[in-house]
Amino acid sequence: MKERIPFVDYIRVIACFMVMLVHSSENFYAADSSGLAGNVSMLASESNRFWVAFWDGGISRTAVPLFMIISAFLLVPMPEGMTMTQFYRRRFKRILPPFICFLLLYTFLPLLWGGMTWEQSMADMKMLPFNFPSMAGHLWFMYPLISLYLIIPVVSPWLERATAKEERIFIGIFAFTTLIPWLHRFVSAELWGECFWNGFSMFWYCSGYLGYLVLAHYIRVHLKWSDKKRLTIGSICFIVGAVFTAWSFWLKGVPGETIETPMLEWSWEFCTPNVLLATFGLFVMFTCIKPKKNPAIITDMAKLSFGMYLMHLFFLAPIASWLIAGDVTSPRLPVGICIPVIAILTFICCYATSKILSYIPGHKYIIG
Repeated sequence: MKERIPFVDYIRVIACFMVMLVHSSENFYAADSSGLAGNVSMLASESNRFWVAFWDGGISRTAVPLFMIISAFLLVPMPEGMTMTQFYRRRFKRILPPFICFLLLYTFLPLLWGGMTWEQSMADMKMLPFNFPSMAGHLWFMYPLISLYLIIPVVSPWLERATAKEERIFIGIFAFTTLIPWLHRFVSAELWGECFWNGFSMFWYCSGYLGYLVLAHYIRVHLKWSDKKRLTIGSICFIVGAVFTAWSFWLKGVPGETIETPMLEWSWEFCTPNVLLATFGLFVMFTCIKPKKNPAIITDMAKLSFGMYLMHLFFLAPIASWLIAGDVTSPRLPVGICIPVIAILTFICCYATSKILSYIPGHKYIIG
């Protein structure tokens, strides 16, 4: 068995909880009763405005990039002698069966409690070869993760021989491309060659989550900072990035006014400068965690985190509905407490369910 890296297990657990915190927060700016932010959003009060900005934007927005970084941190470069076919077989055998299982569960299981109509279920089923079902928006993450796995055998040979300077050049180009979401929104929908007959711009192949992959390798191989320096610079980067991310939402979210969600979340995309900065800072701080062995509960949660992520919306929606009790301005608990409580209860339910399922033969095909 491959030796576990203690700080990576902590990231898995905390990033998994962050995802639940994000989706807990969405209940407080969704424009309808679905509990998830759709194309249009509305904040009901100043309290909601502040606490969603804090919990979702400031605290939890780095969850997805953290998952991308730890995947790359562990897998790049590939072990010597491993072929592309071997890599694909190993990785996809681990993630595809649970992914497919939950695609089907989110397509059909809500029928049992009237959470969706038969027509909607059939429409979702027809689209399964092409995208996630309507009740499982969080599964969008699986597609870029698969894309990252597909490209790893291609970039791995370069990373094995690349110098620190060469990797910094690529990371610098990637950092520049994180401005593209803002340029698209505030300057032009088409940049550097984009047009209706070409969606691949000049920086297409240097942008996106590939940048986090190279960043992970650079941190692992070339970053020689002391723990003190990692904590100091890391905390500054995280605080600056997180404060900007929270402020950007607060700025646009005027209570009582409907707003297009992409405009409300204008700096919340995962490949934007502020999220990149916060993710880098938080990750290098985590690398300072160096126990010889983690507590058993952390290791266990880390092992089950994939399944917990896959199933969490099944638990989060009813928990949020009960705590909010039909009024997002006056839930059973103050909004600032209600958001993390929804996430904590969801996390506990997911962990308990995943733990029970882990005793079933063949559980790896259900929860990974």
